[in-house]
Amino acid sequence: MTKPDEPAVSDAGTAHPLDPLTAGEIRQAAAIVRRDRGVGDTWRFASIELKEPAKGALPALEAGQQAGQQPPREAIVVCWDRADGQAYRAVASPTGGKVTQWEHLPGQHPNMTADEWHECNEMLRAHPALAEALARRGITDMSLVLTDMWAYGAALVPERYKGLRLGWCDVWYRTSELSNPYAHHVTGLHPIVDLNTMTLLELEDSHQVDAGHDHVMGEYLPRLIPMPLREVTPLQISQPAGVGFTLEGRLLSWQNWQLRLGFNHREGLVLHQLGFRDAGRHASPDHYRRTAFDIGEWGLGFMTTSLALGCDCLGEISYLDAVVHDSRGEPRTIPNAICIHEEDSGVLWKHVDDRAGAEVRRARRLVISFHVTVANYEYLVYWRFYQDGNIECEVRATGILVTSHADAPGSRPGNGTLVDQRIYAPFHQHFIVARLDLDVDGADNTVYAADSQAAAVGDPEDPYGLGLVIRNTPLRTEAEGKQDYDWGTQRGWKVVNDNVPNGLGTPVGYKLVPSAAFPPLLDPASPAFKRAEVIGHTLWVTPYREDERWPCGDFPNLSEHDSGLPAWTAADRSIENTDVVLWYVFGIHHITRPEDWPVMPSDIVSFWLKPFGFFDRNPTLDVPPSGH
Repeated sequence: MTKPDEPAVSDAGTAHPLDPLTAGEIRQAAAIVRRDRGVGDTWRFASIELKEPAKGALPALEAGQQAGQQPPREAIVVCWDRADGQAYRAVASPTGGKVTQWEHLPGQHPNMTADEWHECNEMLRAHPALAEALARRGITDMSLVLTDMWAYGAALVPERYKGLRLGWCDVWYRTSELSNPYAHHVTGLHPIVDLNTMTLLELEDSHQVDAGHDHVMGEYLPRLIPMPLREVTPLQISQPAGVGFTLEGRLLSWQNWQLRLGFNHREGLVLHQLGFRDAGRHASPDHYRRTAFDIGEWGLGFMTTSLALGCDCLGEISYLDAVVHDSRGEPRTIPNAICIHEEDSGVLWKHVDDRAGAEVRRARRLVISFHVTVANYEYLVYWRFYQDGNIECEVRATGILVTSHADAPGSRPGNGTLVDQRIYAPFHQHFIVARLDLDVDGADNTVYAADSQAAAVGDPEDPYGLGLVIRNTPLRTEAEGKQDYDWGTQRGWKVVNDNVPNGLGTPVGYKLVPSAAFPPLLDPASPAFKRAEVIGHTLWVTPYREDERWPCGDFPNLSEHDSGLPAWTAADRSIENTDVVLWYVFGIHHITRPEDWPVMPSDIVSFWLKPFGFFDRNPTLDVPPSGH
């Protein structure tokens, strides 16, 4: 039996250097920090994650791991002391059994934790001040009350509370044990909480008395909706010969694709070392290394939910668990966190010849997905890999809208849509940042902006101006790498290795095909924009740096300014013929509808990465006919 304050033996075995931390490694890293740095009962652990090895060191580490040698494993540990609010970042080695780095983070507030959310909800529901305020509104059963704690931006923190780890809350209530709390917002009631002492500092109360909720139909559970369910015949998918992919640990292989699956508290699913092999050539490892979805205040990984067969995933499924931790440093396993399966994707290619007849191929794709619940909202993330070398990232938003009370019967707020009786849903925008560390047939790449233009009338080679001209502009510095989507030229961006020609003599490349790109409808002087200036451009291109991981900086919680991409790119570094990282900003411009209520049908957005001269010809000529 291991003592709680003593490091345990690492259970990493011969883990790949990019494999996520195991439960034993998480527990061990926390124990090492407790032992070496005096981290006691007043402390919380915000995050414990794998410290990924530098890209340059990875080949040697992999060679050693394949020879049976245990690669060194390090964990980045962020923690803080609730007694004084001071935060620290450590690097702890489960294999070495010691803290190798310890950094004080003055003025920084680590990410919010699920423990704080639950403890805040419990504290407030037991607080007499909140009970009294609700009683004045006729709400007396506190078991039906939900408080939903949100993080602050620094500019909105009241002066008297500056420096505190602060949260503010919405208050909701259910009409029955299983009813939808988000259908019933308690207007004008907002607790402000000191999260380190877990005490109520202030109860903002406008003393408004809500009316009209009795007529709200905000339910979605079958037993609570006032209508019968429609008849739907079963749809079954089977693969009698088994799946077409193999999973060895976290190394996934499917047809010509190979990649390694990672996971951490902040990004959730991470894709490493993605490569595609065809008969003639092979993409170098890491040509598409990882993707990051940055929700820095809470963390996608912490909020990942378990997936269920037949509901979240359909067909012959393989699952991977994920391991995160609580604020005490104790690991928590999320069963079935990642879903892997194949899907039919319609016609891959087809032609009908008057002599040879019809020649057609069915398309198949590999899908890797995970789902996240952020209080009322769900984000469903799907990475799809196609036989022709295409990659699609799709994000679906569903769940329940945050609603507010309309002022008077029949009123129609200008900044939202009426979705029920005296209930409206505000218009809003969701921004997602994908971190794309592409190495296209080698690390030295250049990004080109590709713009389509009409040919000029009168050109001797095109006198009627029927052609299209493509202008490819190399992006040489970070200032040039700040790019905006242009609908008029159908702008896209090619990541090109000018040092490697394909069989036709042109440089190999992959193209980022944008969609779901739109400008932020925020005043640049607004506090919200200043905290997330990354949303001011569709694309940012930077040189790879190991410590530049999060687009809005390491600690956006209670931040005042964006300490990520705007700060890094101020140096205007070279991005030509070097190891580049693309940061693609996309999302959902959500003009709410009555049809989004009471639970929202999935709103779907995506972007693509497509080979552009990466192959010499269609790479799917070797796909056999159906039934072959």
